Amino acid sequence: MSKTQAYSSLLPDINDQERLELKRLIDYSNARSLPEIWQLVAKRVGNVVALRDPHSKLESVLNYTELAEKIQQFAIGLQASSVKAGSRISLIADNSLRWLIADQGIMMAGAANAVRSSQAEREELLFILANSGSNALVVEDLKTLNKLYEGLKDLPIELVILLSDEAPPTEESIKVLNFQQLMSIGAQHNLEPVELTPDTLATLIYTSGTTGKPKGVMLSHGNLMHQVNSLGAVVQPEAGDIVLSILPTWHSYERSCEYFLLSQGCTQIYTNLRSVKLDLKEFKPHYIVCVPRLLESIYEGVQKQFREQSASKQRLVNSLLNISEKYVKARRLAQELSLDNLYPKTSERLTASLKASALSPLHALAEKLVYGKVREATGGRIKQMISGGGALPRHIDNFFEIVGVDILVGYGLTETSPVTHARRPWRNLRGSAGQPIPSTSIKIVDPETRQEMAIGERGLVLLRGPQIMQGYYQNPEATAKAIDSEGWFDSGDLGFVTQQNDLVLTGRAKDTIVLTNGENIEPTPIEDASLRSPYIDQIMLVGQDQRSLGALIVPNIEALEKWAESQNLELCIKNDNVLQTTSQKIHLGSKIIQDLFRQELNREVQNRPGYRPDDRIGSFQLILEPFSIENGMMTQTLKIRRHVITERYRDIIDGMFA
Repeated sequence: MSKTQAYSSLLPDINDQERLELKRLIDYSNARSLPEIWQLVAKRVGNVVALRDPHSKLESVLNYTELAEKIQQFAIGLQASSVKAGSRISLIADNSLRWLIADQGIMMAGAANAVRSSQAEREELLFILANSGSNALVVEDLKTLNKLYEGLKDLPIELVILLSDEAPPTEESIKVLNFQQLMSIGAQHNLEPVELTPDTLATLIYTSGTTGKPKGVMLSHGNLMHQVNSLGAVVQPEAGDIVLSILPTWHSYERSCEYFLLSQGCTQIYTNLRSVKLDLKEFKPHYIVCVPRLLESIYEGVQKQFREQSASKQRLVNSLLNISEKYVKARRLAQELSLDNLYPKTSERLTASLKASALSPLHALAEKLVYGKVREATGGRIKQMISGGGALPRHIDNFFEIVGVDILVGYGLTETSPVTHARRPWRNLRGSAGQPIPSTSIKIVDPETRQEMAIGERGLVLLRGPQIMQGYYQNPEATAKAIDSEGWFDSGDLGFVTQQNDLVLTGRAKDTIVLTNGENIEPTPIEDASLRSPYIDQIMLVGQDQRSLGALIVPNIEALEKWAESQNLELCIKNDNVLQTTSQKIHLGSKIIQDLFRQELNREVQNRPGYRPDDRIGSFQLILEPFSIENGMMTQTLKIRRHVITERYRDIIDGMFA
């Protein structure tokens, strides 16, 4: 048996009760496409509320029977408006009941959608419209349409649907209907059946490439149905369970989780950043699909409440938290779920078990005095919170385990539909990305030689399974680079697997930086913009799994000397990272230097075309040693070696985000 076969053959260790729970799930293994779900689930739980949007000015509640009817009506309206099977329709809109109706109506009509937020930059949206070959467009509202309208005249767009009820413009060159007009058309005709197979293209989700130009990830009905049929190995929801939805619904992570949870008859509540804290308390959800930043926000809110208590109460709470942290770490070791000691000796497990038993009464006291009240901030009914889109900071993972909220971290990419791995309730190895979901294989290889690594050795993560994309739309070169001849997808991530097949991620091999809010940042365009400053000689962005970007900057000493002269200062450089004048010493971290570089970064980055708030560089550190071939920080083709520089300056980078 090869190493890869050994990885894939290991199954999650679940007990008989958990197997019974899996059998309770509604089975869609015979469904060939996503739209088949809605009539089937409506027959099972038709009167259960499917979607609720308490913050919408439009319709705010739909049960499963109504949802299935509206999806079909939208599909019929498209077909009656000359939308043909196999066509592409761009869906440019944000979270709402009507987004899901449009998404599934497009697929039921036999078309594939190309999706993006209405808040995205105009040029990016027009690129998606052109690249996808869309001949129809569904938009959030008139404001979004007006943003794009002039650019539509150069594209083969024949039909525009507003998801709002606003009166459409009467421009003759492009037919525009609002939501109610399309639904009225759908009510007057019958659905023309369309054959959808697992290989039929369902959606194009555009993701940034290393050049900054978006690439259309082609996901089929088979890709998405694999997620629907496999995520039950991670969580087992019941009909009527409440799900709080806050992430962008067009994003692959939120989208696949929604498809699965709705396929099981859950009730989805739409919330937003302004309302989430109140909605947690009002709707008391059982599940939340989130990114690390949301968990950090909840944690910070709890910490703020702790700090507002009296000094004596603060000492008590901190003492209890310290005791409980020791308790959960001992419990992990006893259960062989400690990433710091994956293979403990029997004596170590016994000692840890005794320690956990000794601390258990104090942990129970803390549960009674503190942790139950903390859980009230999440509504008090959470079964699991599913975190993805970036690594969860260890202290956040620890905190939620201490207070009794189960966090299941998942892993994947847009190109993998997206979930490939997830931690399970019965094997929640904190610090890991979990085990593969069904039918998914993983292989760890040397990044340069592509030789397979042994269990426990760090290398490049390759993935294979039914959820791997069909490819990048109209980009065979990028597809061939991402997926090899044997079907292995290059994730661009570095990590290792344990003997129990848990994936532990250790960094990125590719350039893309993923922030804790789930945003993907391509560093090269921002670095190029920053280099326009005369004071910046070299720069490398950092910030993987952080709230914001940071940067390592090699300053242009000659330009700094001239700047110093303009400030009536005489500048000289010492080896101890000190800039010295005739009258004073100015450290690289001093305010006068920091203010200069902050001004330069803000100006150059914000003036870059397509600037987004997440592009802003937060922390930065000036370093004197240039990146070069000689010191190993650049390749022979003068590209910076990001992983080498990251390891070289690990302590400095960690300090930037402390």
